[in-house]
Amino acid sequence: MGPRAGFVERIRQGGVALSPRLAAAFAEVPREVFVPDGFQRRDGTWAKPADPDFLDVVYSDDVLITKVDGRTPVSSSSQPSLMALMIETLDVHPGQTVLEIGAGTGYNAALLAGLGARVVSIDVQEDVVERARASLARAGVAGVRVEHADGYAGLPELAVDRVIVTVGVAGISPHWPAPIVAPVEHAGTHPVLAIAEDLTARVVTPAGFMTAAGPLTAAHPFPTPAPPGTIKGFIPYGESRWNPPLEPLAYRDLWYAAGVWNRRATHAAVPGHEQSCLVLLDEDRTGGAVILPDGQVLAGGGAADRYAADAHTILDRWLDLGRPPMGVWRIGLAAGGDPDAPILMPHTWEF
Repeated sequence: MGPRAGFVERIRQGGVALSPRLAAAFAEVPREVFVPDGFQRRDGTWAKPADPDFLDVVYSDDVLITKVDGRTPVSSSSQPSLMALMIETLDVHPGQTVLEIGAGTGYNAALLAGLGARVVSIDVQEDVVERARASLARAGVAGVRVEHADGYAGLPELAVDRVIVTVGVAGISPHWPAPIVAPVEHAGTHPVLAIAEDLTARVVTPAGFMTAAGPLTAAHPFPTPAPPGTIKGFIPYGESRWNPPLEPLAYRDLWYAAGVWNRRATHAAVPGHEQSCLVLLDEDRTGGAVILPDGQVLAGGGAADRYAADAHTILDRWLDLGRPPMGVWRIGLAAGGDPDAPILMPHTWEF
């Protein structure tokens, strides 16, 4: 049977209700063809096609990092369950034309083509474009065109029915026609938004993506995540609020609300915690307040008292509102970023 046999079920276990058409696309498109040069494992080593566990990892529900710049990942094949959720949200029908911003390995475009879409994928990295083209050709995928172009400008001459963005952006380009599915920066992460023609949006899922270049990240409304090792020496400001701690998705709900109410929200590595935690990062980027999954607040730095008070205000407000999940927010977009190349950014939130 091999590792490919259970791939669709592993994607479903990631929480996605796959349509029969998309399940068939995942079953038919060979993911290994799109990573011919291998990928970076989570432990930092490089997996190669000859390795005994290569296909096991390829057909896991995990991201495959295919290009790094120093230690920074710059291109990948996204986690399949996340890809599936974004594609299902896009609601693609046969014969429609989809503009994909960020070619990656070409695998996502191949899945879209498997749904009967005509796909034009653009990427600013020329080597990424060349590799995606070669992989699509090896896989025998028709109906996909990959272009070396600026994602912000899009392809003005192209009549597009849908846009999907596979890199993290601070806002969407006014050159893209809606509907759009895109990971848009919020509190140091990139939750995926479904953006309608009236420029209102809703959150589809929490996520983290590699960051785009150029005007699409011209404005960072939140501080970049705290560098590893900077959050240390923080002390408790109050007791835990939940036992057991919030489940990961509920913690992300709190995190999203924190980003709505406080522009210093981002994430940081905290000693004793495997996953990054929500932090209100001070201007020096060495202090502020951390909100842990159990609701305890830690704080440090010259303005620790103020940041701890802000963190408790966020917790109280979230609880008073009934712990709203991120999916209830309705988001309005407005122009921001570089005035010479504006982007449409989240501007208002209500539910």
